[in-house]
Amino acid sequence: MAKKRKILVLHGPNLNLLGKRQPEIYGRLTLEQINRRILALARELGVEVEIRQSNSEGELVDWIQQAPKKFAALVINAAAYTHSSVALRDALTAAGIPAIEVHLSNIYKREEFRKRSLIAEAVVGQITGFGVSSYLLGLRAAVEAL
Repeated sequence: MAKKRKILVLHGPNLNLLGKRQPEIYGRLTLEQINRRILALARELGVEVEIRQSNSEGELVDWIQQAPKKFAALVINAAAYTHSSVALRDALTAAGIPAIEVHLSNIYKREEFRKRSLIAEAVVGQITGFGVSSYLLGLRAAVEAL
């Protein structure tokens, strides 16, 4: 499939614990269940997605930097790095491809430190607070941005 129809989906730290970690905030779906829903929607939309998860900020930065060679857009849940990583922000800006920021929970209804996204100004838009639908809406937004 041509690069113009490929989207990279990145899951940040601790998202591998979904389904077990604070289900009252993040829901009961596992990361694998969320990934299956993303893949199903991608097929419906006629795009190819590659999905990766890392707890390492450096690995996420590397993937974002490499993304323009293979992908036309990306969807990212930077998780805790949303609020602390200038490196992710800089990588997203440098990548030069449309990026959509997503969060399962509404970060603006959480602890004060979570209400600030350092990556928000480096992305096309942000979808927050809709559980797994945040990813699905984010994928739809990425397709629209192609």
